[in-house]
Amino acid sequence: MRSSHVPDIVVGRLPLYLRALNHMQAEGNEITSSQELGERLGISSAQIRKDLSQFGEFGKQGTGYNIGYLSDQLRSILKVDRVWDVVLVGVGDLGRALANYAGFLDRGFRIYSIFDSDPKKIGKRAGDFTIQDAAELRKAIQADDIQVAMLAVPSDQAQAAADALVEAGIRAILCYAPTSITTPASVRVEYIDPVLHLQHMTYHVV
Repeated sequence: MRSSHVPDIVVGRLPLYLRALNHMQAEGNEITSSQELGERLGISSAQIRKDLSQFGEFGKQGTGYNIGYLSDQLRSILKVDRVWDVVLVGVGDLGRALANYAGFLDRGFRIYSIFDSDPKKIGKRAGDFTIQDAAELRKAIQADDIQVAMLAVPSDQAQAAADALVEAGIRAILCYAPTSITTPASVRVEYIDPVLHLQHMTYHVV
């Protein structure tokens, strides 16, 4: 079940629940509870029950949750019960690390192709990929019907790269550039900037 009225902050916690459930499965567990999930994640059991209830009933009081079943349901809700092909734009140090990262596939994503605008990089290898010319981005995305992109370019190139992705038909962008980009409301953008998280943490350091 999916509701268009679910707060985004709730959706943002679902991947945390799924990751914890995957760890429990790897440990050989079959049943869990909102209390156990809460203790692992630092989230109250009441909040977890409330979040999950937005999408249906997945467990019974006194019985708990079947880990395999709940994992499958969360994958369906998050639409990662399939594999999403992803284009990566920007093959500097971070881009190369992303291209070599092996943890995407078993969580619903596969880097499909990588692009850069630097003539010195085009045609070279990065992990299992050949770096393609960013000028060919639109043609490649439309030919393969790619909807998701990761952006790992310098901040001064981020908006132009995002514009090219949107024009090519990309509907979701994970932006690693330390800046904000502007996209149409129909395009979802998420940001990963480690410095922001470090600055948030240092506020709490005594």
